[in-house]
Amino acid sequence: MKVNTYKIFLGLLVFLLPRLVYAQQTALPAQTDRWVIQADGSIKWTVNGRLPHTDHIEMSGEKVSVWVLYGIDSAGRSSVSRTVVFPTFRMLPDGTRTHIDYTFQDNELPRFLINNRQLKTDLASGKKSGDLTYNIKSISHKGIMRISATSGNPALVKIDRSIFPSVDKPMVIEKFVFTNITDKPVTVTMQYMRREERTDSAKSKVRPHTVIMGSVDHGSRVVESGAKTTFSVYYLATDFPTQHVKIDADAEEKAREKRVNTILTPLQLQTPDTLLNTAFAFAKIRGTESIYKTKVGYLHSPGGLAYYAAIWANDQAEYISPFFAFLGDSVGNLSAMNCYRLFAKYMNPEYKPIPSSIVAEGDAVWKGAGDRGDQAMIAYGAARYALAYGHPDSAKRLWPLITWCLEFSRRKLNDQGVVNSDHDELEGRFPSGKANLSTNSLYYDALISAAYLGKQLHQPKTQIDGYLKQAAELKSNIEKYFGANIEGFDTYKYYETNDVLRAWICLPLTMGIFDRSEGTINALFSPRLWTADGLATQAGKETFWDRSTLYALRGVLQAGKTEKAMDYLRYYSRRRLLGEHVPYPVEAYPEGNQRHLSAESGLYCRIYTEGLFGMRPTGFTTFNCTPRLPKEWNEMALNNIHSFGHVFSLKVTRQGKEKLLITITEGSRSIKYKINDGSTQSVQL
Repeated sequence: MKVNTYKIFLGLLVFLLPRLVYAQQTALPAQTDRWVIQADGSIKWTVNGRLPHTDHIEMSGEKVSVWVLYGIDSAGRSSVSRTVVFPTFRMLPDGTRTHIDYTFQDNELPRFLINNRQLKTDLASGKKSGDLTYNIKSISHKGIMRISATSGNPALVKIDRSIFPSVDKPMVIEKFVFTNITDKPVTVTMQYMRREERTDSAKSKVRPHTVIMGSVDHGSRVVESGAKTTFSVYYLATDFPTQHVKIDADAEEKAREKRVNTILTPLQLQTPDTLLNTAFAFAKIRGTESIYKTKVGYLHSPGGLAYYAAIWANDQAEYISPFFAFLGDSVGNLSAMNCYRLFAKYMNPEYKPIPSSIVAEGDAVWKGAGDRGDQAMIAYGAARYALAYGHPDSAKRLWPLITWCLEFSRRKLNDQGVVNSDHDELEGRFPSGKANLSTNSLYYDALISAAYLGKQLHQPKTQIDGYLKQAAELKSNIEKYFGANIEGFDTYKYYETNDVLRAWICLPLTMGIFDRSEGTINALFSPRLWTADGLATQAGKETFWDRSTLYALRGVLQAGKTEKAMDYLRYYSRRRLLGEHVPYPVEAYPEGNQRHLSAESGLYCRIYTEGLFGMRPTGFTTFNCTPRLPKEWNEMALNNIHSFGHVFSLKVTRQGKEKLLITITEGSRSIKYKINDGSTQSVQL
C-alpha cells in the first residue's frame, strides 16, 4: 500500500495548526500603568514624565453631559477643553444628533489674577512677561474630574480644580479652590464674566435656546497663609435667559457626590482583586449616570457627543436594561421600563419592524439600517429584565412586547430554520449576510427566557411549550447553518458564506450553547482575533468594538474556562482602568475614537453577574447560580444585590478542593448551598 506523505502532512497541519496557535495565546502584551487606584476608590495620574499625554472622559447628569478633552504636552503645558451637551434642548428638524452643544476652551475662562499677575491655565493664546504658569501635578477620576496644580515660581498657590455635571439641571460646574502655600498673604482675583450665545429661532425647537458661561462669586480676596478661597464657573442652557438663576457650586458638588455614591452603594463586587473591584465600580458609574430626564420620561442614552435623549434596541434594550434589574438604581429601572414602553408603541398587526432607535425625546425614529435583528434584541433584553426585576406587574406590561417580538422573529425564519435580518447591530459596517449568528443567538435566549416568564405569568402551557420547542429547533438549526471550521477552528461562520473569523462567534456561549465552546474559545483568544485592545471585529482588521469583547469574556466564564477568562479579563480591565485611555469600557476604534458610550459599561458589569457568579434568571424569585471561582481565590461576593424582588448578598466560598459553598444572605436570614465546583444550583429567595 502506497503512503501519500503529502496528504498526511496536510492532514497533520490542519489538525495541529489551531492547537499551535492556541499555544501562543497565553502571552498577553505587557502593560505599563499610567493611573493608580487610591484608597478612596478613585484613580489618579501623578504627572512625573511620559509626556505628551492626552485623554478624554464623559460625565453626565439628568439634563447635561460634559466631554472633557485634557492633556499635557512634552513641555509640561496643559490644555483642557470641555464640550457641554444639552440633550433636551433640540434643534429642527428632529434627528438623532439635533441636541445643542458648545465647546469651551481654557483660554475662554474668566481671568484669574494672583497678586495682580495673570494666571495662564492655557498657553495656546500666548504668555506675556509676568504671567503665572499653571502646572498640573495630578488628575483623578471618580465621577468628578479633579485636577491638582500649582502656580508661581516658587509656587504661590495650590489650585484644586473640579469639573462635574449638575445632577438635575442643564448645567456643568467648574470649581477652582486656591490655597495659599506661602508664609505671606496672597491676593487672588477672578474677574466677572457672562457670555451668552443664542440659537437661531427659525431652527430651534419650541423656542430659541441660550447657552451661558459665567462666573460665580467673582471678586478679589486676600488669602492668608494656609487658607483657601473658592471661585466657580458655570456652563448653563436656558430658554429664559432673563430669569435669575442662583448657582450654589458647593451644593451642586455635594449633590453630584451623593448621586455617585447612590450608584456605588448597591451591587458591590468584593473579590481579592482590587483592580476588578474598582473597574466594576467605575463601570457602574458610567453605565448609570447617562440617563436623561426627557419629556417622555427617563431615557438611558449612549452619549459620546452623538447619542442623547434617545434609545436603541441594542444599547438600551439588550445591553444595559437587564443589568439595571440587578443594580437596583431607581432611575435606572425607570429608564428600563420606559425604554421597553416606547418600543412597544411601534408594535403593529402587519409585523413591520420596530425602529432601531427612538430619538429626539421620543419625537422621531431612526431605522436607516432596516431590520438589524432589533426584535430579537428587544425580546432578549425585556424577558431577562422582567425575570430579574421580579415585579409581576411590570412583567405583565412587558409580556405583549416580548411575545410580539418573538412572533416577528418566527415569521422571519428561512427554509433552513434560522432568522433572516437585513443587518446586525453594526449596521453594514461589516458583512452579515441574510441571516447572522447574532440575531439567532439572541432569539434563542429570548425564547428560553419567555418560557420561564410565561410560566410565572400563568400563560397557557401550549404557548410555553411552543417556545421551548422553537428554542430546541433553533439550537439545532444554528448548529447546522452556522457551525463550521473557520481558519482551522471548529466554531461558527457568522453568516452563510463567511470564511473569516468574526468576534461575534462568542454569542452562543453567552446564551448557554456550548457545543463548539472549545474551538470558539481557542479562536477568540488566538492571534487572529485577539488584539492589544480586545477582539478585532474581523480577523485581519484593526477595527474593534468593546461590546464583542465584553460578551466574549462573559461567555468564556459561562463555558467554564475560568482561568483563561480571568487572565484576559484582568488584562482588559487594567488597560481600560489604568492605561492610556481611562476609566471606562469604550465603544470602538477607529470609529468614535474610543468614546465612552455608556451601555458598554453595563456589559462589563454583566461579565460578573452572569459570568463570574453565573446568575441566570428563571423566575421572579429564582435563578440558577453557576459560580466560577478562580483557583487562587478562596471567596468572592456580590453584596447588596437588588433583584428578584429582594435585597440580598451572594457569597461563594471554597470548601476543599472540589466543593463550593454558596451563601445567600438577606437581613438576618441565610440560605446555604454546597455544590461541586462547576455545578449549577437553583436558588429560591
